[in-house]
Amino acid sequence: MQKVLVIVGPTAIGKTGFSIEAAKRYDGEIISGDSVQVYRGFDIGSGKISKEDMQGIRHYLIDMIDYHEEYNVALFQKEARKAIEEIAKRGHLPMIVGGTGLYIKATLYDYTFDEEKEADNPYDDMSNEEIYARLKEVDPECLNKIHINNRKRLVRALNIYEKNNRGISENIAAQRHEMIYDALIIGLTTNREAVYARINNRVDEMINNGLVEEIRSLLDKGVSFDDKPMEAIGYRQFREYFEGDKSLEMTVKEIKRDTRRFAKRQYTWFNNQTPIEWFDIDDLDKAFIRIGQWLDE
Repeated sequence: MQKVLVIVGPTAIGKTGFSIEAAKRYDGEIISGDSVQVYRGFDIGSGKISKEDMQGIRHYLIDMIDYHEEYNVALFQKEARKAIEEIAKRGHLPMIVGGTGLYIKATLYDYTFDEEKEADNPYDDMSNEEIYARLKEVDPECLNKIHINNRKRLVRALNIYEKNNRGISENIAAQRHEMIYDALIIGLTTNREAVYARINNRVDEMINNGLVEEIRSLLDKGVSFDDKPMEAIGYRQFREYFEGDKSLEMTVKEIKRDTRRFAKRQYTWFNNQTPIEWFDIDDLDKAFIRIGQWLDE
């Protein structure tokens, strides 16, 4: 089986620096596992790596599409697997770094995705609330990740149900959940207080680096807070700020709070869904030793 190195962990834990060092040591190339970094212009809020920080290491699935283009877990799976194949053909180690748990698992495991109905559908005359109510009847679990104002995603989820007589959530639950690669999943961590302090500092850095100006520029270009990449943490919290209903201080506090909560969910998700191996950031030599052992297996 093709070997794939996966490096995950909470925001600001040090994944970028560790992954670059790993790529240098083991002749790797990096696939971004993030669902927002794929969008052009969403740089600061997504923690997108700069050209300088790449240090010559080739990266994939960054700056691929514009905000209005469709992107979902099935498209990510297709592009990530294509990148894994290309990297392996050139004799390099494919690495998936950071990102969205479901996207990573869908790439590594034998997930298949149901087909959608044709573009013409009977939903044009239905309100968002009516579509949402219909989904609540047939696939309520999918609504945990879809906002009622995101009509495009609501329609897509309902399309999939109508085409296959089962929802996205039921389809995923029915999979065999077998890994199709020889993947080593490395998780970077440290004590909770330090993780939260790093998150708070990272958010402050984003503000200082121009996150507010980045979002203002995106809005000026026609991006809406209802567009999919704007639903991400670090972006969606600014809706009320730009509508004049919330101060910058309160917005920043919400981003920090939501990012900390997301980090907690990440730990739970990866522990329950993957054979992850955690390593403390203060003793990363152990992680490099483990990677070397795995490569020699």
